[in-house]
Amino acid sequence: MELRHLRYFLAVAEERHFGRAAERLHIAQPPLSSQIKQLEMELETTLFERTTRKVELTGAGALLMERARQILSDVDAAEFDVAEVGRGAAGVLRVGFSGTATYRLMPEIVRLAQADMPNVRMQISGEMLTPQMESGLLENRLDVAILRPPVQSPELTIDEFERTPLVAVLPREHPLVISTEHDQPLSIGQLSECDLVSYPRKSAVASVVWEMCRQSSFRPRIVQEATETSTLIALVSAGLGIALVPGSDALPLHGAIAIRQLSEHVAIGLGTSWRNPTQALLSAPKPLLSSFADLVRRAALNLKESK
Repeated sequence: MELRHLRYFLAVAEERHFGRAAERLHIAQPPLSSQIKQLEMELETTLFERTTRKVELTGAGALLMERARQILSDVDAAEFDVAEVGRGAAGVLRVGFSGTATYRLMPEIVRLAQADMPNVRMQISGEMLTPQMESGLLENRLDVAILRPPVQSPELTIDEFERTPLVAVLPREHPLVISTEHDQPLSIGQLSECDLVSYPRKSAVASVVWEMCRQSSFRPRIVQEATETSTLIALVSAGLGIALVPGSDALPLHGAIAIRQLSEHVAIGLGTSWRNPTQALLSAPKPLLSSFADLVRRAALNLKESK
């Protein structure tokens, strides 16, 4: 039994007339009748009761009509879905976001995806660290990640689309805030005697901070670690210490803290990363990943132009 047999059968079953069914299928009536007879011979049952006045379904025909509709619907849906996935316009995408990208970039990415990739369902994990996302990509728990380089594995592709300056987040009553003008930057050396709250040591931002401190000839005095940027800022507002985080207009700020630029002008990258398709069979097809990376770049550009 071939799909064309089912399509021919369904046309006759719905029209209850061979002539109208032939017109609907844009074929002549004799070949249509011949195809239906072939189908009945293959199934070894009669599908239609034919008289000079009407065509009626037998019990077997009624059952086949129900099944044929479902089969053809599934085939049509499969053809559409496969074509959409092939164009990078459909599928499920498991996405990880770094802390500040969760606040700033993620809402714009979701907004664009709803309009441009409506058949893509995103499963989002926010406020993740680069090592977590790297493991998630390598272990196939994530399809793509918005992370801060560098990564350790050569199996990962990174499309870096921006660099973000590090800023100091201080309690508003901290001496360095009181003694400096609002727009006056701080040097990393001025933080040598300060308690710091930090991302975990192996995170991308913490690695940069430790290197900055090393170059300024001091070891950072870490009093608390947290994986989420929002938690670090909450600890700063409680007066526990100072945090160095990627600057963003979307940071969860409030009146108990102050932001200061760093005179060193150190920036950290942000990029879209996924597993190299030459290294592994990807859950998400390459066209979908490429389309998503392009969308991320547009989201970042939109936010930059809206400032």
